[in-house]
Amino acid sequence: MTGRFMGRFAAAAFGVSLAAPALAAPVDGIDKADTLLLIVSSALVLFMTLPGLALFYGGLIRAKNFLSVLMHCFALAALASLLWFAGAYSLAFRGAGPWIGDLSAIGLANLAPVRAGLTMPENVFALYQMTFAIITPALIVGAFPERVRFGWLMLFSALWILLVYVPVAHWIWGGGWLAAWGVQDFAGGIVVHTTAGLSALVLAIMIGPRGGFPQSLIPPHSPAMTMIGAGMLWVGWFGFNGGSALVADATAGSALLATHLAACAAALAWAVVERIKIGKATSVGIVTGAVAGLATITPAAGWVTPAGAVAIGALGSLVCFAAVLAVKHRWKVDDSLDVFAVHGVGGMLGSVLLAVFGSAALGGTGAAVTNGVLPQLGVQAGAVAIVALWSAVATFVLAKGAALLVPMRATAEQEHDGLDLSHHGERAYEFD
Repeated sequence: MTGRFMGRFAAAAFGVSLAAPALAAPVDGIDKADTLLLIVSSALVLFMTLPGLALFYGGLIRAKNFLSVLMHCFALAALASLLWFAGAYSLAFRGAGPWIGDLSAIGLANLAPVRAGLTMPENVFALYQMTFAIITPALIVGAFPERVRFGWLMLFSALWILLVYVPVAHWIWGGGWLAAWGVQDFAGGIVVHTTAGLSALVLAIMIGPRGGFPQSLIPPHSPAMTMIGAGMLWVGWFGFNGGSALVADATAGSALLATHLAACAAALAWAVVERIKIGKATSVGIVTGAVAGLATITPAAGWVTPAGAVAIGALGSLVCFAAVLAVKHRWKVDDSLDVFAVHGVGGMLGSVLLAVFGSAALGGTGAAVTNGVLPQLGVQAGAVAIVALWSAVATFVLAKGAALLVPMRATAEQEHDGLDLSHHGERAYEFD
């Protein structure tokens, strides 16, 4: 009995040894380092949303609405992922149409062993781009926390992903008409931050301010939680910008270095300006500055020198600081968590500055500025204006359309009770 068992075991082991080389055979065109870069970066970008952005935003609002913001980020991650699976990826990154892709990869089927023009499996590329589709609509929720209905948010976000994010991603990253025009966007200054920022501003105006704004100060319930979330965003941004090189080489290294230095410069610049303006450097201020620097460097990260990154980060912080004051105090718009002023303005500014700091004349790689600084400046500015206009108009139409089915704003009683309890039947905190 034992002899027969050992014989079968030896035969099975011999069979496995023969099969192993075939299973391990590399697929032609795949680079394992490049593939690993995108796998790790996918986890980091998802980490930016869950839990980074959720905690960053959640700490900035009142305790009675904290759970609702976590719900928004969590639910949008699931929604965006399923839409990406159902056809959004295919429409963004398949097909050669100038305006939109095709449905050849619907259901994430028929993915190529190697993504065309790259060195990793297409399923890894699709996963990485999925995490960008997750965080972009999640950024928008910071414009209107504490007052929006959950059902309306989910319906609007589904429409927005399909009709704003997907087309713009195809126009620039999927070989569409803006790519043919020469527009450059390393990691999402236009595709992510401009679309989200302008949409956030439009929705903040449409939904209206929280009760008491701007007369009453509405303090954050946990600045400490906001700092923790900001730290997670900072770390996750390494995947956001570093992974966007799509190759594990010096470009990825430059993007990582630029990302970190821009955040450092922006954080300290914001703290200094805040100290001059209000007499104190706050924890919320320094992390907002860091995020402003991260948003501003994003479109140029792989194409600028470390010195250029410091300059872009500092400029982004100063401009975004002024934008926050303008939106809330001059325009009287309750963009509650400064989505437009930080992400929108930062992304648009960085998208234009890449034409300057990415040029070989200023030490940049020159890869994004092949026809001269002024022509590229015009191309970048034009793309920013077009995408901003498309995002604003489409957002207005989609928000109105979604509101025909589900009311946009919570009732006054629901806002008074807090969305945690009124919409989700729970509280983030229970106190005796």
